[in-house]
Amino acid sequence: MTSTHFDNRLFVLLAAGAVLLAGCGGGGDETAQSSSSSPSATTISPSDMQNQQAPPERLLIDVTIKGGEVTPTNAQLEAKVNEQIVLKVNSDAADELHVHSTPEHTFKIEPKPAQQFQFTADVPGTVDIELHQLGKTIATVQVQP
Repeated sequence: MTSTHFDNRLFVLLAAGAVLLAGCGGGGDETAQSSSSSPSATTISPSDMQNQQAPPERLLIDVTIKGGEVTPTNAQLEAKVNEQIVLKVNSDAADELHVHSTPEHTFKIEPKPAQQFQFTADVPGTVDIELHQLGKTIATVQVQP
């Protein structure tokens, strides 16, 4: 193998590793970022890239509260036990979000955009997500084992 061929393979492997690492960042969650050094060429192989674990499953619910109207309302959704459920809320009014699960959760909504709340349902069954002040159900989630 020539030196140029080896250099090209090394570059491709390092570039693939950089793409994988860049795809895993982005959430702004500093605790999720690794403090380890970049992998060397000897630690990356094609089989390593194929064996990457899939990101954990999550249910994302985009909620808009504007002028007393809520979107979605009465959505019927499904999730699995211990699956992360994320609510992204844009609101023009203060309210309180109630999650009727085991355990129950309550989140304070402020009149501002880009709020995010998350929880997991530890027990199978029906989970209602409601707004206290507006008295509306955003969604009912059927949590499966």
